[in-house]
Parts: sequence; C-alpha cells; structure tokens
Amino acid sequence: MRRWHKFAIGSAAGIVLAGAALFALDAADKAFPPPLDKAFPPPLDRANAVSAEVLDADGQLLRAFATSEGRWRLTTAVSDVDPQFLRMLIAYEDQRFYEHGGVDLWALGRAAVQLVSNGRIVSGASTLSMQVARLIEPREGRSLSAKLLQLVRAVQIERRLSKEEILDLYLTHAPYGGNLEGVRAASLAYFGKEPRRLTVAEAALLVALPQLPERRRPDRNLKAAEAARKRVLDRVAVARAVGDGEAERAEGVAVPPQRMQLPALAAHVAEAALRKEPTVLKHQTTLKKQVQQGLEAVARAAAFKLGPKLSLAMVMADAQTGAIVGEVGSADYFDASRSGWIDMTRVNRSPGSTLKPFIYGLAFEQGLVSQETIIEDRPADFFGYRPRNFDMSYQGDVTVREALQLSLNVPAVKLLDAVGPSRLMARFRRAEVRPVLLPNETPGLAIGLGGVGITLKDLVQLYTALADRGQPARLGDGVTGAPGKLDGEPLLEPVAVWNVADILSGVIPPAGAPQRGIAYKTGTSYGYRDAWSVGYDGRYVLGVWVGRPDNSAVPGLTGYGTAAPILFEGFAKSGIATTPLPRPPAGAIRIAQSELPISQRRFALNASGLLTSGREAAPQIIYPPEGAHVDLGAGQGNLSPLMLKLQGGRAPFRWLANGKPLPDLSRRRIQQWLPDGGGYSKLTVIDSAGRAASVGVFID
Repeated sequence: MRRWHKFAIGSAAGIVLAGAALFALDAADKAFPPPLDKAFPPPLDRANAVSAEVLDADGQLLRAFATSEGRWRLTTAVSDVDPQFLRMLIAYEDQRFYEHGGVDLWALGRAAVQLVSNGRIVSGASTLSMQVARLIEPREGRSLSAKLLQLVRAVQIERRLSKEEILDLYLTHAPYGGNLEGVRAASLAYFGKEPRRLTVAEAALLVALPQLPERRRPDRNLKAAEAARKRVLDRVAVARAVGDGEAERAEGVAVPPQRMQLPALAAHVAEAALRKEPTVLKHQTTLKKQVQQGLEAVARAAAFKLGPKLSLAMVMADAQTGAIVGEVGSADYFDASRSGWIDMTRVNRSPGSTLKPFIYGLAFEQGLVSQETIIEDRPADFFGYRPRNFDMSYQGDVTVREALQLSLNVPAVKLLDAVGPSRLMARFRRAEVRPVLLPNETPGLAIGLGGVGITLKDLVQLYTALADRGQPARLGDGVTGAPGKLDGEPLLEPVAVWNVADILSGVIPPAGAPQRGIAYKTGTSYGYRDAWSVGYDGRYVLGVWVGRPDNSAVPGLTGYGTAAPILFEGFAKSGIATTPLPRPPAGAIRIAQSELPISQRRFALNASGLLTSGREAAPQIIYPPEGAHVDLGAGQGNLSPLMLKLQGGRAPFRWLANGKPLPDLSRRRIQQWLPDGGGYSKLTVIDSAGRAASVGVFID
C-alpha cells in the first residue's frame, strides 16, 4: 500500500512538473514569437513587403515593382507552381515534411552519426520549416546557437501555420541569386514564364539554386548550376517523384545561361495604378497581356523608324464593354529624348480631321445628304473663315462619300455650317467627352478641322459609338475607373452610323497594309504637329497618335503616311480576330445618285449664302440648339445678347422671341437678341415664304 502511495505521489508530481514545463514553454513561445510580421508585413512596410504587381484582366502579370530594398520578391502560393516541382522539392529537401512538427528527429540523428563517423558534415537535417525560419530571421554565420534558434523557430512556426502556409513562405522568400527571391521571380527571370508549368529540368534547377544561390547562379556560374541540378536529379527520391527515365532525360537539357528581364509592360498604366492605391500589392487592370505585348512591340518598331524626339501613343478599347484592352502612353517610357514619361494618351492635342465622321453622321441623320449627294469642293468664305484642303488643291464636284474618304476640308466645313458646331459639341457630351476650346471661345467651324483640344483616350471613346451602332462606351482609366456602356441617347442614330462606317471601310489602306475589314479615319493637325489614325471593326477601336510631346512641328508628318501604317500593324499584332462591322439597320441602304430625291442630289450654298439641296430648303435654327442652356449672366442681372443663327429659308426673315416679334426684318442669317430675363424662352423664325422653325432654350 505504501508503494502505491509513493507511486501516486510521484506520478502526480511528474504530471505537475510536466504541466509546469509545458506552461513555461507555452509562455516562452508567446513571449518570444517568431517574427512572422517580416513574412506578412503591413502594406505600408515596403522594405519588407513583397513586390507590388500589376495584372491584366485575366490575372496575368504585366509588371512587377521591386521592393524598396531593390528585390524581386513576388507573392507565391502552392497553387501558383507546378505540382511536380513541389514533389521534387519535398523529395530533395524534406521527405518527412508532412509528418514532423518542424524538426525531423530521424534526420537529426542520422546527421549526428555521420558527423561523428566522418569528422565532417555529410548531410544536413534542415527541414523546410527550419529554412523558412532562417529566411524570415536571417543570422550571420552557422553557429550552434543559430542552429538551435532555427530548431525552436521551426517548432513555433509549425504551431502557428499550416503546412501549405509554410510552403507559401518558402516559395515566396527562397533566395535565387542576386536580387531574385521566390520561385516565381526565378522562373520568370531564367525561363521567361510563370512556374505553373515546368519541365523536369526547369523544376530541378529551381530546387537546386536556393542552397547556394550566389555560387550556383546560371548567369554567372553555369557549370556550378549544371552540377547542382544534376545532384537533384540523381537523388533517388527525386527520380521516384518524376517517373522512370525522366531524370536522365532532364540532365541532357541545357541550363539557361542568361537572366531575362521580368515583365515590364504597360508602364504608364502601372505607374497610375501605384499612385492611386500605393498600399495595394496586386492591382487588377482591364488590359489584355497579349494585346499589350503586341501594341508595345509595334510601338518600339515604329519609334525606331520615326527617329529621335518623336513619340507615339496607342489606345485599344472594347466598344461593347468600354474596357481598355491595350494602352501605350509613349514610344519608350525610359527615353528622355522623347519625353517618354509623359502619358500622351491623356494630353489634349489638335485632332486634325478625325472629328469629320461625326459631322457627316449628323448630316446623314438630319437628312441633309446621302452618300451619293454631290457637294462642291471649291474655295469658300464662311464669314471670313476660308478653309483650304491639305494639299491646297480642290476637287470640284464630288460625292459626299468621296469627300469623306478623301478628307476634303471645304465640304466638311459646309456640312458643319449646316448642322451647327454647337450641335456637334452637344453630341460629344452625350459620350461624356468635352473637347477643349480656347478661353472664352464659342464653338466655331474650325472645330471640324482640328480647332479644338482632345485626348487620344477621349477620341477613342467617341469612336466606340461608331463601332457599336451609335451607343458610346465609358472607357474608364484601365485601372480603377469603371468602364461600361453609357445610358441615354445615342451619339448618332444607327442609320447615320452605318453610312459613316460604310464610307470609312472603303478608304484605301496605307501602302503595304492588308485590308482588314476595318473602318478608319486619319488626321493631321495644323503645322504638322500631330498625326492621327483611328480605326474600328465591329467590336474594337484602336487610336494612334504620333508627334512630339513639346508640340513642335515635324515636317512631313501626316495621319495617312505616319499614323495609319501603325494602326494597321497594331490591329495585326494585337492578336484579336477582326469582328465584322455591324449589319445595316432597317432603312440603311446606299442609293445611286440618279435615284436620290431631288432635294438630296446636290448640297450647296448659293451666292447669297442660302442652303440649297436641289431645291430651296426650309429655314432651320442651328444656334442655339433645341433645349440648350445658355449662360448670358442672368444670375448677375447683367444680360448679354444671344447670337441667333439659321440655315436655309428665303430672306428676309422675321424673328420672334416668346411670340413677340423682334424690331426689324433681316436678310442676314445671323441675328442678335437681348432677353428680358432668365428662364425658358421660345425662339421662332419665319422666312418670306411663310415657313417657320422654332427652338426652346433656357437663359441662365
């Protein structure tokens, strides 16, 4: 009985001591935790954080940014790498990884026996957990105390993290020589691809390098890298993991002797993403990697041909969704001679003739002309404004189709005079695009030939309406801006859009470019400062700008000769199959000139400045447009006069404001009216034939 009593007391004391020891160990573990914050740092701690990444719409890497300490350390998870690589890694480094709790006691015993027997270290006993401990808490030297600390840290890490999380840390932080850390960075640098699909030879090299990353770097010590890979492939456990004969075949594959550059696409979009959300480490964009690579390759080749100091920009957008799928802000981001850091897709420049399709679209919509209507291309004077064609020559009588395809200036201005510059600008606002005029300047006829400022992005946004039956899209900014179709009225009616596309799809491609089934328009700004080309198929719009960022003239720079070849090459290299242009909507047909109604056979201005289209047209108020809000200073109590402008009709004209006739008849098509006050007003004009036109406006 006494023996049992002593045994019970001893057992209880042992349990108490064991419990106290466990409690002490647990307290010590909590008091001195492993520095996992270095592996999972706060977002703002960029010194220890992983590299920020900019991704395309499908999650593919476009560009990575080195950490503040200059390291390429890309976040890597088990799901990001080839399963065969993981099997080889565990077979070579830590065969009992899923069985031990951080320390492999069997491997420790084997290493100790080998050390005593051979007087040197024959094999190591470091587990993957111990290696992670060393990576997140590096110590100089290989002292016994450092090794003991690794053992303790490995156990602590195993208590806190799952096996998969430990592997994630190893895959992200393992050293691969120079400033490369982690399997993804190494795979991209040595093989030019993500590690999701690796050959046996590639996987073996990635297993071998972290043990002695500087000595085994293939770009500096090719022989050492080959030997290290062979040691991995010769390991029996590795050979079993990869299958019969695979290790032997892998030994015959050459080791890559050079290091590649990590992906560095979409420089301007990537910089914008980082500025907008500096604490985010993964930035999703709307870009498509394949499209971006193609456009940047075209831009590099074009820049070489263009010569020094010229830059170019490209924007490709999906007209159905508004997503920017490719964007090149400059010829070379790092080329100071071209001011490559300036994103020329966001800079206001003169668009040349690229706005003409919308003028013609309005004319088609209003029934002023058809494609085969004859219009004069001769010198004309619009109240002192005398437009001239690009080549200083005139074609005489041409069809509207020919006038747009040849980008003749005088016919375009005649049509703009008929439809009204303010109405054109109002249509642009439907697409949320607001071209920039000079201070205190009202819309005038010069906007039809580039007398306005617009960005390449906004120009592409306008053309999304032409690619999708008149309904424009909001492009966003490619990063955080939400793209999508715009609600509200279309920019142009579908029949007018079809007429424009039918004409532009017949423009001859530039020399050497294949016919791709796209509609396109070119433009050259005054003084040869900007060359433009914008093209579209049934879904995608691509815009190209070429010029000098400092707005200097470039003799010989033209839209057709300079920008159009880049446009066609961009479509070809984008990797996107051509989508057919939309089918003609109901009522959209091309009518022969002989079958046109008399009113549409000829569009002209007679000697009196009267609009005629085969017969005398009824009057039409073209400014102010219907429903316009005109700021005349009503809120300040000091009203300015409103300019009234009409087209057509037979002089003299009688104007009425809110039913009250203005004092005098007028033979001019421009008149001034001073309102009595703010608010809604109804303006009416009656010509000598008794025909009338009215608009309602709001005076602010």
